[in-house]
Amino acid sequence: MPKAPTELADEVREQVKDRKSYLGVVDRLNKASVDKHWEAYADIPWDDPEFVVDKNDPRWVLPQFDRLGETEWYRSQPPQIQAQIGLWRVATAMKIGLQFENLLKRGLLNYAYRLPNGRPEFRYVYHETTEECHHGMMFQEFVNRTKMPIRGMPRSLSLIAQAAPWIPLVSTEMFFVFVLGGEDPIDYVQRKSLKGGHIKHPLEETIMKIHIAEEARHISFARHYLKHRIPSMNPARRRILGFATPIVLGVMARIMLSPPGPLVRHFNIPKDVVRQAYKNPAAQAEISNSVGKIRDLMAELGVIDPVNRRVWKAFGIWDKPGTRRPVEPSKAA
Repeated sequence: MPKAPTELADEVREQVKDRKSYLGVVDRLNKASVDKHWEAYADIPWDDPEFVVDKNDPRWVLPQFDRLGETEWYRSQPPQIQAQIGLWRVATAMKIGLQFENLLKRGLLNYAYRLPNGRPEFRYVYHETTEECHHGMMFQEFVNRTKMPIRGMPRSLSLIAQAAPWIPLVSTEMFFVFVLGGEDPIDYVQRKSLKGGHIKHPLEETIMKIHIAEEARHISFARHYLKHRIPSMNPARRRILGFATPIVLGVMARIMLSPPGPLVRHFNIPKDVVRQAYKNPAAQAEISNSVGKIRDLMAELGVIDPVNRRVWKAFGIWDKPGTRRPVEPSKAA
């Protein structure tokens, strides 16, 4: 069996000038899924003593680049509480991730259901679905080992999200925007955390590296699919896509990056601390930067216009294409 990746994987980025080049990308992604893949219960040494999950382990303490981790309130908590809050954050991100990937898998299969014989996308979709199944298993196994009451998505949002798997029956382009809206923000955070040396526990590090390596392929397929399809969309469908995209991205990024309500209530985090940590220019810049790649792609494909740009601004995720907001410490007290 292959071992966990030792370095970060990059998505395949090529110009999709015609159908032949697009199909070439799909073929390469299919081959990559065969050559390099991981299984949740074969490639993670769950029973290794070094991988034990202890809620009081100081390796779970939030790094100071974290919006909550840099507050005076958090730093004043006992070490055990700091560790428990950090573990809760990690486990919640994994729970939300597996819930999102559950919706994603169902949507992918709905998309594949209608594909005609001979389409290479069919094989790719099944590779991705298989990989996402293993991601869901490793995420849930991690959550189980915390022994914490982790819920994931807010119940009301989870109910609304059940419509997501049916999006491909209406618009495959909108579905893959939804895919990027869930995958890009968490990929942004995970890469930043690993490159900054902020991940201290070997189990979290192993899971994160596997996830990044395989998600690079999933993100690549979604981007190339949109590059291939959007230029041929009729004007009316393109306008609808342009209006809906910032709404989807604005909501998804906040789900992935904002503190979960149960965490706030369980640890009695004061409301003013939450506001200071997450309602400031630095936190807003993180949300905007986390969808920067998708924003650049939509601009490149001519989807953003003066009308829907107002929606991007309303959701706080607009920046000039090709730029990112500087992220400074929020100095939350």
